Amino acid sequence: MKFLPLLWAGLWRKRTRTIFTLLSIVVAFVLFGMLQGVNAVFSNALNAAAVDRLSVVSRISFTEPLPFSYLAQIESLPGVAAVAYQSWFGTYYQDPKNFVFSFPVDPVRFFPLYPELQLPKDELAALVRTRTGAVVGRELAKKYGWKIGDRVPLHSVIWTQANGRSDWQFDIVGIYDAPNDPNQGISFFFNHSYFDEARSFSKGTVGWYVVKVKDPAQAMQVAAAIDRRFANSPDETKSQSEKEFTQAFIKQQADISFIVSSILGAVFFTLLFLTGNTMMQSVRERVPELAVLKTLGFTDLAVVVLVLCEALVLCLAGALIGLAIAAGIFPALKRVIGEASLPWSILGLGSAVAVLLALVTGLPPAWRTMRLNIVDALADR
Repeated sequence: MKFLPLLWAGLWRKRTRTIFTLLSIVVAFVLFGMLQGVNAVFSNALNAAAVDRLSVVSRISFTEPLPFSYLAQIESLPGVAAVAYQSWFGTYYQDPKNFVFSFPVDPVRFFPLYPELQLPKDELAALVRTRTGAVVGRELAKKYGWKIGDRVPLHSVIWTQANGRSDWQFDIVGIYDAPNDPNQGISFFFNHSYFDEARSFSKGTVGWYVVKVKDPAQAMQVAAAIDRRFANSPDETKSQSEKEFTQAFIKQQADISFIVSSILGAVFFTLLFLTGNTMMQSVRERVPELAVLKTLGFTDLAVVVLVLCEALVLCLAGALIGLAIAAGIFPALKRVIGEASLPWSILGLGSAVAVLLALVTGLPPAWRTMRLNIVDALADR
């Protein structure tokens, strides 16, 4: 008697129950793939943070601006190689759904601190001399069909101009590339001088400072020196590594990791009972049949392996189908997170979770079959 036909017959003994259990596993792993994929994208952004850059923000809040006069003071501190600054502009293009990550910067200071953003020298020069100039990431330009020479209106949800308008006009003078991380190619940079001159409030301030240190090993000492410099001032600072700053920035929107863990924990807790109940019920209904297999020469180990393989096939099939669906849907999130494909690491992790789920739900009924007494099982038939 062949093993595979027995396995197939056991799975489809109750066809409707198997199909609904399989569908439940598929849905669970679609959620797993999508949520873990998004979480992985944000984690990659944190891992890409440079070790030789610090971010200096207000100790009160990330949204509290800092005086422009801090620039020269930070530059004068030992261990500081260069300083740039940014502000959060908060804009969308045409429709509130079309959110744009936009930042006013000093291009002469900013781009040398970010060598991973590759902007041709002539386009950088054009940005410097064009008051309303802006440079955009290639991914962002592709998304909206922008090209050099276009005049682009952005609506800010935070900043109004001195004339009371919230619509700002920019001239695209360059497109930068981020070959090492496509997610960095979705930003919009423009001249801080234009922004500071035109805005209606908080003139003479910046959102945060970016500090490049001479020796990455001394980064924390430099951060502490910056904070000591402005201690007990009206605008105290909080200096941290770029990774810590990026993590705090993401958490301003939501704690992605906690949300993902909470949702998946609830989903798989429910799935554990559902799949476990299916396997226990399946074995309970086949006790006499399993006893017959033992009388035909099947060892205890062979029967245990049969039950475990049923759980493994059910869980793995559902997981692979669910992950395949998630991989097909994931590119649709490119407009939001800038990632085009589900990371392979998530596919591997999902398969490992499916195997673990199969073992947890398959071991109790498998243990029961191993302890099965042939005489008692046949007597109940």
